[in-house]
Amino acid sequence: MFVDAIKSSTELMLYNLGISMKTCDWQADICGAPAWRYIYHIIHSCDKYFINPVVFEEPHFHQPDLDWPDAPSNVILDCGLLWAYYERTREKIIAYLNTLSDEQLCETPEKCHLSRFELILGQHRHMYAHIGILNGITISHTGQYPHIVNASNWTMRNLPDSLFAGTERP
Repeated sequence: MFVDAIKSSTELMLYNLGISMKTCDWQADICGAPAWRYIYHIIHSCDKYFINPVVFEEPHFHQPDLDWPDAPSNVILDCGLLWAYYERTREKIIAYLNTLSDEQLCETPEKCHLSRFELILGQHRHMYAHIGILNGITISHTGQYPHIVNASNWTMRNLPDSLFAGTERP
């Protein structure tokens, strides 16, 4: 029962991240780094910390500190690679949640000091904080607010026809 609620909330969170990724300017400056570095930071954090950071394997394209937007880097990840990483991470997390029981939420993964539930909650908090930053950049650049789908609309599958709030539906 609890795992089902977490799975639905996680799918919604990842859907909202997708909206933010589609609507923000990936080259927009956020504290001296392009927005795509923050997008990578979000996805990488969810990939690493959602399940078990102790036994995590970096993606093949990862470079040291690339996941920290404040750290200088000459590496540039293209849009297609980041969208593919987003999708792989989304699928990996949903598959993981499909294997969990409510009882397992209180257990700690191998060699990890946090419970599965603490890891999941941490990533929900982290991702929504960064979604807010991306959406703030979009609002400041376009004057439009990206749609954020809430739990009621998600459950009813009442999803927006437009990526921006207040935009006419076709």
